[in-house]
Amino acid sequence: MSIQDKLGDSSTAKLSIKNVSKLFRGARQTVTALEDINLEVEDGEFVCLLGASGCGKSTLLNLIAGLEKPTEGTIQSDGQDITGPGRQRMVMFQEHALFPWLDVIGNVLFGLNLKPGLTQDDRRELAMFYLKLVGLEKFSQSNIHELSGGMKQRVALARALAPNPQVLLMDEPFAALDAMTREQLYADLQNIQQKRRKTVIFVTHNVREAVCLGDRVLLFTPRPGRIHNEYRITLPRARDINDVAVAQLASTITADLKKHTPSA
Repeated sequence: MSIQDKLGDSSTAKLSIKNVSKLFRGARQTVTALEDINLEVEDGEFVCLLGASGCGKSTLLNLIAGLEKPTEGTIQSDGQDITGPGRQRMVMFQEHALFPWLDVIGNVLFGLNLKPGLTQDDRRELAMFYLKLVGLEKFSQSNIHELSGGMKQRVALARALAPNPQVLLMDEPFAALDAMTREQLYADLQNIQQKRRKTVIFVTHNVREAVCLGDRVLLFTPRPGRIHNEYRITLPRARDINDVAVAQLASTITADLKKHTPSA
């Protein structure tokens, strides 16, 4: 059985990706970003997409988000075709993309204002709940420019979580942060995942980060991106990125990744 077949045999999938390819057609050439991707993601699973820059990880994330459409194949959430963006799938990018003219709670409230059936008091209560979840309840009235980079990403995480999406799509959200801030956010994200049980698709090129956070790590080949291997991470939580067991497994995955990555 091929790796693609193994990745497509779940009957309880939250996300189902079948025979997906993505081509970008330009005036001078056509680029195949992804080729024949098959993947099933269970409800509440944390899946990390790992590979070198340009291997199609972010492209796949955009397809799941509904920001792009596949050239071939289908992507479904709960058995329904994804044809565009939806409230059940929220995206968190590397840049926090917060609104500088709104304070912290105003940014978290922004997504909630689009959610029907809530009073203003309901929205404010929810916003404060998620700010507390990310440790920023004391900064609810702060201006965005007063926050550190890590605090801004916490606000972005609270804003993504507040509308209660079923799937959280994260595109290298910690890549621009310093090491100490990243390590704290790894702990925070694991804590939140254990409490809220969201389905998370997390794009990274950092092997230790993937092992620290993921239930599964999927390795992508260079372009055209294909899934060539998967690792199920069974290390107990909460995990520390500096743990010996994390480092050892990351070393094994790195060696596998290098086999499929051409040298410079």
